[in-house]
Formats: sequence, structure tokens, C-alpha cells
Amino acid sequence: MRIGVIGLGYWGPNLVRCFKSVPDCEVTIVCDRDESRLVEMQSLFPDVKTTLFDHDVLSRQVVDAVVIATPTRTHYALAKTALDEGLHTFVEKPLATSSWECRDLIDRARQSERILFVGHVFLYSAAVGKLKELVQNGELGDVCYLSASRLNLGPVRQDVSALWDLAPHDISIFLDVLKQIPVEVSCSGLAYLSDDLHDVCNLTLHFANRCLGIVHVSWLNPRKTREMTIVGNKKMAIYDDIEPLEKIKVYDNGVHPQPYPSTFGEFQFSYRYGDTYSPHLQQVEPLKAQAENFVRCALSGDTPTTDGSNGLHVVRVIEAAERSLLNNGARVALETDETIQPDTIAPAIANSYTTVASS
Repeated sequence: MRIGVIGLGYWGPNLVRCFKSVPDCEVTIVCDRDESRLVEMQSLFPDVKTTLFDHDVLSRQVVDAVVIATPTRTHYALAKTALDEGLHTFVEKPLATSSWECRDLIDRARQSERILFVGHVFLYSAAVGKLKELVQNGELGDVCYLSASRLNLGPVRQDVSALWDLAPHDISIFLDVLKQIPVEVSCSGLAYLSDDLHDVCNLTLHFANRCLGIVHVSWLNPRKTREMTIVGNKKMAIYDDIEPLEKIKVYDNGVHPQPYPSTFGEFQFSYRYGDTYSPHLQQVEPLKAQAENFVRCALSGDTPTTDGSNGLHVVRVIEAAERSLLNNGARVALETDETIQPDTIAPAIANSYTTVASS
């Protein structure tokens, strides 16, 4: 399978590297508006053609599949063209800037009988797979809440806010682990470096079973943090993606109310402190596992782990969060298929940003 990659900025070169290592496929052409990036890629991979123009890639005469790693606002137009050309299409997260765009891409993929794939890379990590197992097999019990922090000093985006850039990672994990979609979303934030783009956001996902999901994202933090906590009524788990070995720790800890306190002065709750263990993880590079899944599904016709519907669910959450953000943190219900309209709110985007083929 011949693959073309559009966008060689922050993430694109890593995608090229991983697809180059996957059997049954060949990266034949790459595209970026920055000629220096093309020169660098040519030095690393002399057998790969380069171009400044995305239309040189979006043709079945040239490739069988395309990988789109460009600014968020360009995803829909490029993916739409790719699917209409009959190309299997991989789009970096988020899939598009609105629910309507996502639904349209899903319909086009179905009509063209091609794979639409979204780059929610953490769903291919062994650690997230283990978290999902702990929740789904009931080891943690009923999940009370989840919280995630994705913080660092940069990289500061100039095309979308921290909400659209960082939150998709943790939202995709929450939805996959819980196998649920939130009913309502609320979000507050700070636009410090620019009046148009929020640099810090606090997002709350309200699920139907009283479970709460909390996401804190920022590119204005002095220390890099990639941590997630899941609290169940039996056990608790912490996932630290920066930890090199023991990425997940399970705590046999809990809090229980005393059913019949004899006096007002007695403690109303008892605390359980049990064992802590770190489950073994079969380490794989998530980005390579993601590339392998895309190629396998494109060749076999199987449904990907992160298909268009997966991308749509995440964009629905972010879209509702954006509405809340612009409405002083008010709760916003998620749109359904019946309420998705073409004029759905798009993410805050810097007005001066005009690039097309760059990540």
C-alpha cells in the first residue's frame, strides 16, 4: 500500500518514520509548505518523493492512502478531498473542527468504502489498555471519577487553543475506558498569550451514572505533567505517562461511611489502606501500533480502533466545551446526530493563520 504524508511539522516526521517501518506499506511521497522540511526528509529518506503542494499527493494515481498531519482547520478539506478520491484517510487528532464536518467525513468514507482513521495515539498504548482492563473487569469497582493533567511549558500553538490541542488525548482515553459518552460538559479557561486562544483550560465531563471526568490542560506550566487518576469504590489507579517503568500503580485504598455511629463525635468514615502494585505492561511504541492498525484495516477492511465515529465522539465533547468556555463555564449538553448542524461552532483560531500543508 502506497502512503503519502501531508504535514511535516511537529508530528509528521514521526508518522513517516513509523509508517516506513510497517510491513505491507511504502511511504512514497511527503508534502509540506516549508521547503527546508522537505530537504530534511529527503536526507533522511532519499527514496521518498517530496512536494510543496497537497494536490500532488491527493490522487489514486500516486498513493492508496494519505496521512494528514496539518493544522486542525485544514483537516476537513484535505480529508474530504482524499476520501472523494478513493483514498484511505488517516487524520491526526482532532478529526475536524465541528461535529458536522466529522459526520460528513464519516458519510463520505462509507460511500467510498474507504477507511477513515483518527490519530488518537494513546488508545494504542499498553498503559491505557491496562486501565481499560482494570475498569471493564471490575477490579476498581464502580468508577466515581477520573481526573487528568496534561501540562507543560509549550509548545504553544498558533492555530488552536490548548483545549483543542491537548484535551483530545485525555477525552479519548476517558471515553474508551468508560465506554460512555458524557451527557453534559462544562469548561473554564484563561487566554493569556492571545485574546483568541485559551492557554489554560479546566474541563469537566458529566456522565449519566454520576461519574465525573476532570481534565486540566495548559502549555503555561513550569513542569511537564502527564498524569491520570481513576477512583473506584473498590480500588484506585494512577497512570503516569512520564514514568519510564511503572506507568500504572493500583492502590487497594478506599473510604467507607460508618453505617451506625454511636455518638456525634465518632468518625463518620473509615479509611482502608491496602497493598499497592504496578501491573506488568508489554511495552510497544503507540505510534507504531497505531500505524500498523491503520495499514491492517486499510488492507483488510476491518474497522479501526479509532475510526471516524471515535473521532466524532471526541469532537462533540470539545465542541460542547468550547460553547461552555464562551459562556462563562455554563453546562452544555452534547449534540446528537439529530442536532448536528453545518453552522456548529468552530474552535477559536488565530485570524492571521493561513497555512494549509504544515503541521
